[in-house]
Amino acid sequence: MQDQNSLVEYGARRVIITITAVVCALLEIIDTTIVNVAVSDMRGTLGATLNEVSWVITAYAIANVIIVPMTSWLSQQFGRTRYFAASIILFTVSSFLCGNATSINELILFRFLQGLGGGALLVTSQTIITEIFPVEKRAMAQAIYMLGVIVGPTLGPPLGGYIIEHYAWPYIFYINIPVGILATLLTIRYVKSPKYAEKRKPSEVDWLGIALLAVAVGSLQYILEKGQEEDWFNNTTIIVLTATTILGFFFFIWRELTFKYPIVELRVLKNNNLRIGVTLSFIMGFGLYGSTFVIPVYTQSLLGWNAQQTGMLMVPSALMIAFMMPIVGQLIQRGVPQKLLITGGFIIFFFFCMGCYYIITPSTGGDNFFWVLMVRGLGLGFLAVPVSVMSLSTLRGQQIGQGAAFSGMMRQLGGSFGVAMISTFISRQNMKHRSDLVSKLDMYNPDVQHRVEMLKGSFIAKGQPVNIAEGSAYKLLDGSVNIQATVLSYMDVFLYVGLMFLICVPIVILFVKRSKTKVSMAEAAH
Repeated sequence: MQDQNSLVEYGARRVIITITAVVCALLEIIDTTIVNVAVSDMRGTLGATLNEVSWVITAYAIANVIIVPMTSWLSQQFGRTRYFAASIILFTVSSFLCGNATSINELILFRFLQGLGGGALLVTSQTIITEIFPVEKRAMAQAIYMLGVIVGPTLGPPLGGYIIEHYAWPYIFYINIPVGILATLLTIRYVKSPKYAEKRKPSEVDWLGIALLAVAVGSLQYILEKGQEEDWFNNTTIIVLTATTILGFFFFIWRELTFKYPIVELRVLKNNNLRIGVTLSFIMGFGLYGSTFVIPVYTQSLLGWNAQQTGMLMVPSALMIAFMMPIVGQLIQRGVPQKLLITGGFIIFFFFCMGCYYIITPSTGGDNFFWVLMVRGLGLGFLAVPVSVMSLSTLRGQQIGQGAAFSGMMRQLGGSFGVAMISTFISRQNMKHRSDLVSKLDMYNPDVQHRVEMLKGSFIAKGQPVNIAEGSAYKLLDGSVNIQATVLSYMDVFLYVGLMFLICVPIVILFVKRSKTKVSMAEAAH
């Protein structure tokens, strides 16, 4: 095996490789959210229904989650440098094809291909950045990588909103092209590939494992993306895909534990810190993507903000994360226990959720959100790097690449679960709160009658006939009930997400073991 020190870089070479890897990871993450603000424009241009155009988002997510667990094996098969460069090329070419798509089916296909290229960039970027730093600076390497992963989802909406407002939707894909070309050239020139064990012969490749993984994860991702839209288990497709997911994972696990050359080495999950780490990565993804989803929906649906305004609201939080990353990296390097930092991160994120719970009203403005979003950035800053380092801290050799892939996949799935569950929860709670509020609106109550008369008088004063003014009064009262029900639903979301993060604190304290030796991630993805 290649001497690990030969992968460590210094000076300008390290800077160039680091920037290349971070930009690639950032591009991939931004592309998961940048499309959200372009949905209506795509519908108009391509003549697609809302359901059809939502597949532009779903196809990318499915491809992402399928490819992430396979990146370690694919790097072994084709060589790190070649595989990373090929992934960037696939991502870049697919971006060009997406911008030139003339039908919704073309766009969905090209987005799936873009997701296959993009998903590979995440884990491979993490491995490359880790290996080029010496052992004593690997916590800082994780900080640099996680900066892109955590800040990316926040940058997507404002960037997408700006491009849509000033140009056209194809340019959200075209901006990837020059960056992708430059990243490909720098990768070929500067990124080294470790020496791997002998490649598998075609007969030794776990083709069945690949197929089962694609079917199981793809079906699960479809259920999460489309469940609320398709009314969950009242829909035949969702029921069939749920059965497919369960059977797919069952046979995939059996295959990986019995086949001589598995595509994913599940035995690595015997490691306690990795098991806890992937669980915490899932919960962190839930909170990261869930809060990135719920706050923009709140500001756009209730406050009437556009995508660019909403995106700019999230920027201070992203800057706080960027500020915290190197500080946390330094704390880990100086020996501060990761368990302590992770515990602090979960508690701080709980306070963010409680802050949102208490400030949300039908008229909450951007100024009210500023400090609670700064607390969000602080909490995620304390969580991201320690969770990543802790997950891999007691692994060695080839296990590290598999561990990084598991963490990446679980963070993505956590985000998908978060968005799906929060979307469903808001919808269900909205109906429940509306029913409760309407039941208390007794039309024989003098206070209610007085309110209706006041509204009716206001409309009459504006020139409406008496019979129409009364209808307008009731309509306005109904709208007020809907707004209050929606606000109460959002309050419930923050309350329960906050409690979920608080429950993680004793789990971290009781079950996370401190590594007795310094983390060595040098053989990641070998």
